[in-house]
Amino acid sequence: MPYRSLVSPVHEVVQVPPHPRLRPGVQFYRGFRIHAGRPRERLELPVGFATLLLGFDHRITIGTVGADLAAGPDGGPRQTFTSLLAGMRTSSVIGVHSGTVHGIEVVMRPWAAYAMFGVPMHELTERLVDPTDVAGTTVRRLTDRLAEIPDWPSRFTELDRSLLRRLDNGPGPAPRVLRAWDLLLGSAGTMPIADLSRELDWSERQLERRFREQLGLAPKAAARVLRLQHAMRLLVAGRPLAEIASRAGFYDQSHLNREIRSATGMTPGVFLSRTLCAPAAAARVDGTVTTLVLQA
Repeated sequence: MPYRSLVSPVHEVVQVPPHPRLRPGVQFYRGFRIHAGRPRERLELPVGFATLLLGFDHRITIGTVGADLAAGPDGGPRQTFTSLLAGMRTSSVIGVHSGTVHGIEVVMRPWAAYAMFGVPMHELTERLVDPTDVAGTTVRRLTDRLAEIPDWPSRFTELDRSLLRRLDNGPGPAPRVLRAWDLLLGSAGTMPIADLSRELDWSERQLERRFREQLGLAPKAAARVLRLQHAMRLLVAGRPLAEIASRAGFYDQSHLNREIRSATGMTPGVFLSRTLCAPAAAARVDGTVTTLVLQA
């Protein structure tokens, strides 16, 4: 089984691709066991993925980010999970754990979450939920089995079996939704929605309805997330803000600044400086800017 692993006295991380029939919807599994010895706080940015986290023990507290990260979570409800299912979102969240966590993360395209869980994805947009609220106790039983298995390869094999059963019994995503998503990805969110609608021979209203059902966000909001990710990649690569605004499809530099602040609670300059000063954190998904360590 091809894999990537990182083992240190405080981290054990193993990342593998899923069964071929689950690809490309399911991107990868990541098994982790972390004993950092102190609380860890991370900013998690919007990305074009859904996430299933199957936690074996310990809990993670999640809070939303307001317009000013320095003020902390925005005062909305903070939720605590051992396992969670997250759809797409347009703003960041702050995750905090005690320093010890153990489990498996499943990262997937949002349409794959729709195919396996059968829930309209707009019900998960901007939300994190306990997986049992969506899939019942089968997810809890799966998590218990995975926790009892002593090695990662056997855990991943069991996870393959479970997700393949869900895929075989779930609704298939519409081929035109898959095509639309590929087109938006290929343009990094800059393809005009009217052009996307014409390409698919759907009205914009049909396109929006299918996007909300099978991806979670309306087309314009999904494109906004992809443009933001493109901009963040250019930002951490050190490109000038005016160039980033032009290449990532923003009207001007002021528009770029507003979007980054809205999504992260920081101006581009503050985000970049904190990235340079923060402990290194591997991106949860290759080629994206997903995580900023706030406290470690």
